[in-house]
Amino acid sequence: MAEIVMVAAAWHGGWAVTPIARKLRARGHEVFTPTLTGLGERSHLARAAINLETHIEDVANVILFERLSEVVLCGHSYAGMVITGVADRLPERVASLVYVDAFVPQDGESWWDLAGDRYRKIALDRSTTDGLGVVAPTHLDSRCAPHPLATFKQAIRLTGRWREVREKVFIYASEWPETPFTPTYEALKTDPAWTVISLPTRHDIVRDAPDDLVSIVLGLKRVNAPAT
Repeated sequence: MAEIVMVAAAWHGGWAVTPIARKLRARGHEVFTPTLTGLGERSHLARAAINLETHIEDVANVILFERLSEVVLCGHSYAGMVITGVADRLPERVASLVYVDAFVPQDGESWWDLAGDRYRKIALDRSTTDGLGVVAPTHLDSRCAPHPLATFKQAIRLTGRWREVREKVFIYASEWPETPFTPTYEALKTDPAWTVISLPTRHDIVRDAPDDLVSIVLGLKRVNAPAT
């Protein structure tokens, strides 16, 4: 049995990855789907002080308080920022990192730096009148909540310890013309430290290609490791 932590994309709560979690639990794995502060069922906690460090701490605390080890840590889109920070803080507890069409930041980078002009403009155009959140794009699920703007703008601080994680996977959605992830895909696909998988789908792999995502997770070395 593997211990799997799945973090949803910006604007989404844990509810977004629940269908994937159910499929993995049916295969005998323990799956956690934390909702980041200010989103989903925790949207009532929205406030100006929420930043990227808050979201990193949200997920790190799940691992610490549930006493998880050898974790498979998955993040979709924005959540790549979060899982990188968690793995950098707790590399000894993370066995696999799975970036689901997600940002892979370097020290000092922010979502704002990596997203590109198109998505920075969307964030500015959809900022709430108080300037503290970004309203979800209209095509997203009605359960999506305004995303705390400071989490997009805060630069991540990394020691580099996250690179110690043994298994690192990047999943690239190849049928998304507006993707900001092509440079990451091109950089990682020849890196022997990474497994890079291209799926012929648009960005919301969790919704549009759930069976492919489940198959990838079930194929991880950690998930297939013999019980000890």
